Amino acid sequence: MEKAKGKAKQKSKAKPRAKKSSKPTGIAPIWTPSAQAVESAQITQFARGIARKYHLDDHSYPVFYQWSVDHPEEFWSELWDYCGVIASRKGSTVLLDGARMPGAKWFPEARLNFAENLLRRGDQGDAFVFWDEHGFQRRVSYSSLTSDVSRAQQALKQLGLRPGDRAAAFIPNIPEAGLLALAALSDGIVWSSCSPDFGTSGVLDRFGQIEPKILFVADGYRYGGREFDVLERVAQIAEGLPSLRKIVVVPHLKSRRELEERVADIPKAVLLDEWLRKFSPTEIAYAQLPFEHPAYILFSSGTTGTPKCIVHGAGGALLQALKTLKFQFDVRPGDRLFYFCTTNWVVWNMLFHGLAAEAAVMLYDGSPFERGGNILFDYAEEERFTQFGTSAKFIDSLEKRGLAPIEGYKLPQLRMILSTGSPLVAESYDYVYAKVKKDVCLASISGGTDIMAAFADANPTLPVYRGEIQCRSLATAVEVYDEEGNAVVGKKGELVCTKPIPSMPLGFWNDKGGEKYRLAYYDKFPGVWTHGDWSELTERGTMIVYGRSDATLNPGGVRIGTAEIYRQVEKIDEVEESVAIGQLWPPENPTDTRVILFVRLRPGFNLDEKLQEKIRARIRDNTTPRHVPAKIVQVPDIPRTKNGKVVELAVKSVVNGMPVGNTDALANPEALKLFENIPALVA
Repeated sequence: MEKAKGKAKQKSKAKPRAKKSSKPTGIAPIWTPSAQAVESAQITQFARGIARKYHLDDHSYPVFYQWSVDHPEEFWSELWDYCGVIASRKGSTVLLDGARMPGAKWFPEARLNFAENLLRRGDQGDAFVFWDEHGFQRRVSYSSLTSDVSRAQQALKQLGLRPGDRAAAFIPNIPEAGLLALAALSDGIVWSSCSPDFGTSGVLDRFGQIEPKILFVADGYRYGGREFDVLERVAQIAEGLPSLRKIVVVPHLKSRRELEERVADIPKAVLLDEWLRKFSPTEIAYAQLPFEHPAYILFSSGTTGTPKCIVHGAGGALLQALKTLKFQFDVRPGDRLFYFCTTNWVVWNMLFHGLAAEAAVMLYDGSPFERGGNILFDYAEEERFTQFGTSAKFIDSLEKRGLAPIEGYKLPQLRMILSTGSPLVAESYDYVYAKVKKDVCLASISGGTDIMAAFADANPTLPVYRGEIQCRSLATAVEVYDEEGNAVVGKKGELVCTKPIPSMPLGFWNDKGGEKYRLAYYDKFPGVWTHGDWSELTERGTMIVYGRSDATLNPGGVRIGTAEIYRQVEKIDEVEESVAIGQLWPPENPTDTRVILFVRLRPGFNLDEKLQEKIRARIRDNTTPRHVPAKIVQVPDIPRTKNGKVVELAVKSVVNGMPVGNTDALANPEALKLFENIPALVA
């Protein structure tokens, strides 16, 4: 491992698909890929081979996408072969009960190991590169990573863990998180993680449900120039997890010597190097397991109750990762893949899976706004990022800070900027192309923890239209349904998936009979996955997401996506961020709702009548009079999850006098009190 200091720089069953109009839309793209970029993309090579073999008219994305949806068995089998999935057996059957959802079974005869496919590359090239707020810290080669995984797997075996047992990690986004996940997955042990900024009850709400036998923890984490010790919480967490056989502590902030005495005070705890000391690297014995053997347990946000434990199978997660990384993101061997995330977000899993594409995975732990907001661009330039993943909120924050990375950074290798977490507003597209990089594929994506992938996805071969997601993801039968369950184009409705895909959850942990799972996704339209996004499929095949369906506003019976309001409000210079909710009205006999907009303003501004009218005019002129809030209220803070998502439902509950199910998933739960008993909302 190499150490150095980073440089500082001031810089029901599926219904017939809706017919699409062939008339021109009159809207020009904001970016178009070059012919060379299209030709060199992996998706082009794959689609061309499919077109030849299956006699398609051409290999354009619309044709290829439709073929992949109409022929899922052929698609996923061809992807398996093209990507070189490592398996002791593939089997002759791709899909059983394909008309059932849930209930379809993929590759029922297959035997494989998830970790073996992630460690296929064993050379001295970078597997992980790690930076924190101080800059560059470490790099780990594929060969040394494989050696360490071997030692950790042996330690797990000695502890008596077997396939199906659970390993939990309370750890930041550091190389050891990936190392220990690989060790667990190599032996069929189910991996689950959350970031160390969770409080004790938040951790126990998650890990307490799955009864892990081993807990991996770091001694702390850094954020915003501060160090946070978590070992006191670890002792409390251990008391609440009687299933634990061992706690392994990873030194991160402190040296081994500084931690020895403290770790000795925690029952069943041992330092990582001591736990591995007696084992030497050997060839890894990868457990060959069924396609649906559980690999991960991920958690819903938990802001409306105890988090759901979403169980994902190894085979589905692997195939989806290969499809996403190689074809949607065009990640190639040797690429430098980055996504800003924490270990409790599914984006961490996606980033970690970059190993399956033989990329170097770029890790970062800390605030993205260090060095005046330039730290991630320092990192991108020095380490030659090829894909840069972040959130819509980060891009908006860069613009509000007046930063222009295009003026101080050279990023010639950067081919794609990815955004997720919330819809990326049209003005943020303008900002990226004007102030970050002109020749880059800016890809907003939308999917989630539920499927470990996207429904609306990136594509290196398609143009980018401002405010729109490029395409529906390959082999994913995405439609938009109206309230009667009819597929519509050019109209808002529910985002649904009408056919099974391999990475749909195996179910929820301890959900006997699968009732909670069916209720979560298949209740609104039986036999069809309803994701909960209020969306639109455009005539040119792009998608727009307007917000969560359960958070849509309904004044006078008209459904409004909250993102439609945010797109306008957060482009106003004085506004730092906002949250819109529906208040039951009138309070004494609520028969309707009215739109309430809360705004957090930038320092030095106050919500006077002039600013209120400016906000209302912006919304009215760019949307409809229905979107204009009945009340605008200034608040000093807005509650958000640890992944940075504003929690509209929790705010709505507080305003309407309803209980909030769970606050442990919030980064700033104290902010909820700001929304209690607001005088302006009683009239």
